[in-house]
Amino acid sequence: MRYRRRRPDDTELREELRKAAEKHRRFGYRRLHVILRRDGHVTNRKRTQRLYREEGLAVRRRRGRKRALGARAPLVTEAVANARWSLDFMQDQFADGRRFRILNVFS
Repeated sequence: MRYRRRRPDDTELREELRKAAEKHRRFGYRRLHVILRRDGHVTNRKRTQRLYREEGLAVRRRRGRKRALGARAPLVTEAVANARWSLDFMQDQFADGRRFRILNVFS
């Protein structure tokens, strides 16, 4: 004679676990276990984990950050004089250690 498992029927506990997981989408099996114990279902954590896994429950993943699609367009070169201006700061120092800064403007 082979061993017959004597695992009790878990349908009620499975239903409560599914309801709690739908209500609290960001909770994993540990937090759901605490909620089930508060509701009067006395069970150990390993059993809750097994049922959570068998029911195919998982914490809902958050979406990633949206990124820009496509390649960047190169800057258009203007054919007209003075159409684009550029600014640049430059810095240097004298022989005695004093510093000076210059703003260069290009057209």
